[in-house]
Amino acid sequence: MTIFGLMDKSVKIISLHDKSCDRAYWINKSPQERIDAIEFLRQQYQSLNKNVSSGFQRVYKVIESPRG
Repeated sequence: MTIFGLMDKSVKIISLHDKSCDRAYWINKSPQERIDAIEFLRQQYQSLNKNVSSGFQRVYKVIESPRG
C-alpha cells in the first residue's frame, strides 16, 4: 500500500511562498515513502501523456579527440 491510501483528510491554508511546510512534510517521510510518491506522480504523468516513453532516455555526446 502506498502513502496515498493512508492520507488524512484535512485542509491547511498557507502562503504559496512558504516552502518550509513542503520541506518539513517530506523530511518526515521515509526514503521508501518518497520513492513511492515519485513513482505515483510518474505513473500519473505517463497516463496523461501517451506519447511519453516509459524507460530512461539514452543521452550521449560525440566529441572530437584533441589528438585529431
